[in-house]
Amino acid sequence: MNVTSADGTSIFFEQRGSGAPVILVGGAFNDRTTVAGLADVLSDDFTTIVYDRRGRGDSGDTAPYAMEREIEDLAALIAHVGGTASVFGHSSGAVLALEAAAAGIGIERVVAYEPPYATPEHPRGDVVDEVRAQLAAGDRDAAVATFLQVAGTPAELVEGMKQAPVWGWFTALAHTLPYDLTICGPGAHPRGSLARISIPTLVIGGGASDEALQSGARAAAEAVPGARHETLAGQDHGVLQYPETLKDLLTGFLK
Repeated sequence: MNVTSADGTSIFFEQRGSGAPVILVGGAFNDRTTVAGLADVLSDDFTTIVYDRRGRGDSGDTAPYAMEREIEDLAALIAHVGGTASVFGHSSGAVLALEAAAAGIGIERVVAYEPPYATPEHPRGDVVDEVRAQLAAGDRDAAVATFLQVAGTPAELVEGMKQAPVWGWFTALAHTLPYDLTICGPGAHPRGSLARISIPTLVIGGGASDEALQSGARAAAEAVPGARHETLAGQDHGVLQYPETLKDLLTGFLK
């Protein structure tokens, strides 16, 4: 199914289950298929909506890009399901979910899993221009490597990943990496806009994630008035591969 965003972009989504609507937002290298497992886990209690963010899968892509366009995409999905919904976001999708909540587009509850904000203790470089230049030169491998390294992946691990099947998935979505880097913003610091969020907010960090990701999650929770922060023991940034581990925490918060 499709909805049409404010700028005319077609956004493809799938819906399953029954109950109050919950929209799931993936991060970098994600499309609707990578959050489908979590949608299935939650579909006994909720109507779950997974979608291809613009530029991915079966959704369109209209230039120029801006984070505000992605917030409008979410708004179109929320309008389709009746005007209100809860939103779960992972990684850069978590930043998008928080910014959308701050924009006041009908989100009732928001959950952010490891929004990749930088903190004074864990700064992060701004590589969006470098990644754009690599993509313009047709070097998707370099764009993916640059993104992964600024995200904290060791260079030797990146080299090993190039030999794995997942590398083809990464390079196929490389053109959307500037979108994720734009959402996170220069240096990816929590924005002052998070102070405008007045809905119930849950920020989750993985207990097995590196300290930079856990620090970013804590910083986001501190920036949102009244936000709840939880650590999911034993999980890291790859939690979407183990959706059952999120079920109790999300169901308890979203119901």
